[in-house]
Amino acid sequence: MSRPKSRKQRLEEFLRDKQPAAIGEREWLELVKELAPISENYLRELLQATGLPVAQPYRGVRLGSFEELESSLIDMEKIYALAVANKDAVGAKACRRIVIHGKDRARFISRNDKVDAVKRSQKAEMVEWILVWLENPGVFSSWAEVRRRMLVK
Repeated sequence: MSRPKSRKQRLEEFLRDKQPAAIGEREWLELVKELAPISENYLRELLQATGLPVAQPYRGVRLGSFEELESSLIDMEKIYALAVANKDAVGAKACRRIVIHGKDRARFISRNDKVDAVKRSQKAEMVEWILVWLENPGVFSSWAEVRRRMLVK
């Protein structure tokens, strides 16, 4: 009896068969169905490893650097604002849920004693950035610019 294919193997097959140039809503929904059951976060991790571009909100919040964080939150704000303007409560809620997950991940890392102190400090600062976005996504871009200047000085 052979073992069932892993989600990673099934993703590789999907990408080989479909050969998408990027992952957008259509591809995301197909993958969620094809790889079920799979968490959105694990799917994001698998897709990030492929190097394929992934559209927001599916790409999620990136915590690799402050530049990645800022860029992903600004992109997410655009999607969020569009959802709010279109009275798409489901889309707006999905954006917030994804951002909250990013905050939770950053907070977890910031409190993990096994992570070096510099990285814990950076993740704690990232939590603050994400909380600003969650409080008022529309002002985040301007706030981040000011905050970046303060960090450089």
